[in-house]
Amino acid sequence: VAVIGGVIAYYFMLPALNFKAIELYYYIAVVLIIYGVMTILTTQAFMKPEYIPYAKKQLKAPIIIALVFALVLGIGYVVSAPLFRAKDYSEIISVETQNFGESDKSITTITSLEDFKSVPMIDKDAALVLANKKLGELEKVSQFVIDDKYSTQINYKGNPYRIFPLKYGDVFKWIKNTRDGFPAYVAVNMYTQEADVVDLAKNGLPNIKVSTGEYLNERLDRVLRFKFPTYMFGTPSLEIDESGHPYWVCERIDKTIGLVGGSDVIGVVLVDACDKNNIKYYSLDQIRGNENIQWIDQIYSEDLLVQQYNYYGKYRGGFINGYIGQENVVSTTYGSSCIASGDDVWLYTGVTSVTNDDSIIGFAIINQRTKEAVFQRIAGTTESGAQTSAQGIVSDKGWNATFPILLNIDGEATYFMALKDNNVVKSYAMVSVERVQDAVRSEDDANPDLEACLKAYVNKVKLSTKKILNVDYNAVLPDSIGG
Repeated sequence: VAVIGGVIAYYFMLPALNFKAIELYYYIAVVLIIYGVMTILTTQAFMKPEYIPYAKKQLKAPIIIALVFALVLGIGYVVSAPLFRAKDYSEIISVETQNFGESDKSITTITSLEDFKSVPMIDKDAALVLANKKLGELEKVSQFVIDDKYSTQINYKGNPYRIFPLKYGDVFKWIKNTRDGFPAYVAVNMYTQEADVVDLAKNGLPNIKVSTGEYLNERLDRVLRFKFPTYMFGTPSLEIDESGHPYWVCERIDKTIGLVGGSDVIGVVLVDACDKNNIKYYSLDQIRGNENIQWIDQIYSEDLLVQQYNYYGKYRGGFINGYIGQENVVSTTYGSSCIASGDDVWLYTGVTSVTNDDSIIGFAIINQRTKEAVFQRIAGTTESGAQTSAQGIVSDKGWNATFPILLNIDGEATYFMALKDNNVVKSYAMVSVERVQDAVRSEDDANPDLEACLKAYVNKVKLSTKKILNVDYNAVLPDSIGG
């Protein structure tokens, strides 16, 4: 019974057979508990006291095994602790320091309206609303829902896109449709604000069979575990290649500090979403040197990069300084976003001093494909402060601001936001990072006007700083912007 219980537990828990994986210890504990419970039940020791010595004898081995693994895990935590390995934690990511605007490699520089093509006009929530509305065009729309947990922002053909996979509406709809799989995914252009249900059959592709929405053997984490039983995985993301073919990009994680500390990516498993037999593993060097897979945008997840940067900010002066004195100790702000630059997607988040989190001292900007990290110095308001300022302009309307996008408008650090009413974009807003009072929005509520917003902002900055901004806002944008 313990063996059978262990097999069933493995199928659902899917632990990596790796001593660095904490879930392996949970799995071992479950198997030992099953064995212990069955020993007590089969000996009936709880009913017949004379059998207790026999039961104790039978439980001696699993108790010793449990103690050994507990000891291993305990020692692992000690040797991985920041108390002893602070320097290693601070060096898990390498950060270059610059002044804001020193390099336009990682931040979108706006000199004309044309430059906004790489800027997402909306956030994930607004994109999800568009995706749900478009999903109604699907023939079997009642069977599926959007799986927004695994949506990914990518750079596709020069525009920022968010790709939304589907999942079954419930277990009964899964039973009915699992043989055929998912017939489509939803792609939302974050610039033009257009959503498209990509019908795989019309593109000459089979249905998606490997998914996070499956329940049994085609479930993504189960496909990965049976193929790579010892690998540890991070957060998967659905991306598409240049032809629109969907793939699951799955981080292979290793613990680089001691036994259980310092999570980092050491490779990627690429799973063809339409064919579970087409699975390939690439090391980081192979990814960077293979031109055929340069379309992959997210190798490092947002959560992992933020965690690594916070290690750098907290422990670069040593463990004690991270808690006492806290000289030069910094941390990221509460949120993060993505911006496209060149062929890559960069994560950015504000950075504050832990002794004063009411303002930022700069921005952390990290490439999600290469982990190239830059800290750009500039003092100013936090993202939440910019949102409050933008919402203050429309306080009578009750609109909410999206999480800001950081832009360089001809040398002026600027937060760009959409103002939403029930996740419908009503206006655009721009707020100066250095001067939160320099906040403007487009005035036409019937048609959000990006050009009008940019003109108003440029004029506002000129009045505040007497600075001449060489911004050409007369370029023509597609009619779909704000439409």
